[in-house]
Amino acid sequence: MSTNQNSHTPSNSTFGTDQLRLVSFNVGKELFAVDILRVQEINRMMSLTQVPQSPPGVCGVINLRGRIVPVLDLRSRFGLEESEHCDESRIIVVEINGATIGFIVDAVHEVLEISPSIIEEAPAITSSADARFIKGVAKMKDTLLILLDLNELMTKESLESVGALKAQAA
Repeated sequence: MSTNQNSHTPSNSTFGTDQLRLVSFNVGKELFAVDILRVQEINRMMSLTQVPQSPPGVCGVINLRGRIVPVLDLRSRFGLEESEHCDESRIIVVEINGATIGFIVDAVHEVLEISPSIIEEAPAITSSADARFIKGVAKMKDTLLILLDLNELMTKESLESVGALKAQAA
């Protein structure tokens, strides 16, 4: 019986053949990354406006140059223990399915260029993050880099509830 040795490696159609440019950041002890093309900006922590009856994980909203942007805490989204924000905490503003969302992360590191060839499909239990949020895992020199799938991180229902929150805050 023959088995496909590449069954655990994402196909090139998933990541292409060009170098990937990623923004890397920490949530808890783990190193994550998202495609730089999805990142609109990275901001220092700022005052959040609390909105009553916010969906789970939503910390509040911020005003970015006249736009109301809902902000989620990735620690909460991943089921990690909450922690105080510090000088290194950042809000990464991304676009997901036409919606602008901010994510609180513990620290932003750098923009990385990696080859798609070092990315493997994530095992079912790779990290503290829910596996459906994970697009793949890149083997770096002395660590693993978890690539987040932003479309899976925010489901259609989550985006709709965040959209309702944004309307309520406006």
